[in-house]
Amino acid sequence: MGKHLVLVGAGHAQLTPLTRIAVYLHRGHRVTLINPFSYSYYSGMGPGLLSGVYDPPRVRFNVRKMAERGGAEFIEDSVSAIDAGNRRLLLRGGQILPYDVASFNCGSDVSIDPLWSLNSRMIAVKPVLNLYKARSSILNEAHGRPLRIVVAGGGPGGVEVCANLWRLLHNNGRPAQIVLVAGERLLEGCPPGARRLALKSLGGRGIEVIEGKRVRSVEKTWLTLSDKETLSYDYVFLAMGIRPSVIFRDSGLRVALDGSLPVNRFLQSIDYPELFGGGDCISLEGATLARVGVHAVRQGPILHNNLLAALDGGEMKSYIPKEDYMLILNMGDSKGILFKRGRTCGGRLPFLLKDFIDRRFMRKFQITGELDESI
Repeated sequence: MGKHLVLVGAGHAQLTPLTRIAVYLHRGHRVTLINPFSYSYYSGMGPGLLSGVYDPPRVRFNVRKMAERGGAEFIEDSVSAIDAGNRRLLLRGGQILPYDVASFNCGSDVSIDPLWSLNSRMIAVKPVLNLYKARSSILNEAHGRPLRIVVAGGGPGGVEVCANLWRLLHNNGRPAQIVLVAGERLLEGCPPGARRLALKSLGGRGIEVIEGKRVRSVEKTWLTLSDKETLSYDYVFLAMGIRPSVIFRDSGLRVALDGSLPVNRFLQSIDYPELFGGGDCISLEGATLARVGVHAVRQGPILHNNLLAALDGGEMKSYIPKEDYMLILNMGDSKGILFKRGRTCGGRLPFLLKDFIDRRFMRKFQITGELDESI
């Protein structure tokens, strides 16, 4: 008798199972995808979406079409709780959905202090769609005085957002002052060469980088730093405090220190063997994975194999992370910063390489005519 596989979230690790739905159906199983939106956006091209290098059809997957054309059910909703003991999912819309096997790739979000003054000019860099909405909002801003934009977070995401904000404003003739509050140190944990190149690139375009300070609080038109200095802003982008989905902790499951779901080498929950996961919402037993998209992409084929094995009793494969992955930062001026194994280089060629890799990845999974859709 067939079983019910539920895919929660359409992140990068779930794309391989989504393109293989026919395999599950052929074996008599039923598949359901739960996602809050019809589209899933590729995070690697998010900064380029902000600057206008890419338009939405180039950076998104129509996961509703992908699921429904494959023969799966698509539910536009999100999971509010996991009843793991009874193998049920509680959806925010009120539906209760039983499962035999469930896989989670519901990503991460920005941790926002509940005491901060939330407003429409405070932009969390996740989900990626926020960057496109911010692009439209900034371009619709009334012309006049220069805009003051603050980016909080000195990791790769914060650097790319700063650089691509500059491109957006520069290409549209909008004067602005951009300030990056980098925390303790810009690109902490990255090779020194990458840090030097980033500082030179940002500084050469008049972007101010503040190190040794963090954002402590945010009000409606100004924010306060850890040394009590205040900065006014028209927009503030939050690229720090990225955390996994809170769904596992809220459901009373055992979680890692950051709230992610602990899984074994099969990407299978340590406590509940019928639960699987990939990407930012999991932590791999015995390893510390950087929150970079490359792991989710590499986990996809392993996850697909192991979901089939969980449904049919086959042999599972191990996900063995490789730490020699390459990262390329989109610096917004048609140049990039590449680093791998401690080696760093910058310039036009790294950006062209990143663009080629990203477009190739998109072609692999844009199987429902996304490029022909309107914005």
